[in-house]
Amino acid sequence: MKLTWLGHSGFRLEIEQAVILIDPWLSGNPMFPDDKRAEAVAGATHILITHGHGDHTGDTLAIAKELKIPVAGIYDLISTWQTHQGIEGIGYNKGGTVDLGGARVTMVNASHSSSIEGSEGPVYAGHESGYMIAGEGHVIYVSGDTDIMADMGWMGEYHQPDIGILSAGGHFTMDMDRAAWAARKYFDFKTVIPCHYKTFPLLAQDAEPLKRGLPVVQVIEPEVMVPISL
Repeated sequence: MKLTWLGHSGFRLEIEQAVILIDPWLSGNPMFPDDKRAEAVAGATHILITHGHGDHTGDTLAIAKELKIPVAGIYDLISTWQTHQGIEGIGYNKGGTVDLGGARVTMVNASHSSSIEGSEGPVYAGHESGYMIAGEGHVIYVSGDTDIMADMGWMGEYHQPDIGILSAGGHFTMDMDRAAWAARKYFDFKTVIPCHYKTFPLLAQDAEPLKRGLPVVQVIEPEVMVPISL
């Protein structure tokens, strides 16, 4: 299994027979080098979206049309794109599980908001979500944009993820201290990877508080376009 950070909350996940682009915001992303786009999307088989905000949906439609690959995510947003953008979609909802190239991807709750830009302001884009991705002997919890929530209790117990990809930049999501607290209380991670940080001055610029809060967990600060083998 190989995971590559695309900056902000974007990841390229190579798992089972799938290459899944998670929240691929490339164009205009201050952290993503424009000359790496072809490398980032090469061989992608699916796109997985946590919610509608532009720093997560970013290049989704362009990549989906260019590579002719399906986009998976909350039913409301995906069905809208299918109708008005002509993409192939896999729309489902919380509690549902889909097979993406042999990886089992279950949608779970998150606590945030979700909208896309309309001509007169933000337009509802279905609920925000996270994912439990099972494959190759691992379960990865992709938190999406979220704060701590009590649902993490049953999610950790039921799905037993060993890898956590946690939004932890603060202001719009959990900060590093809150993410560490949630990881200690609700999960038994072996590895934690922070995201949704460094992108703007408003967000956390390093993961030191997360590392201090999880002394017995492998906390990996990812580097953009540098693969992590898991």
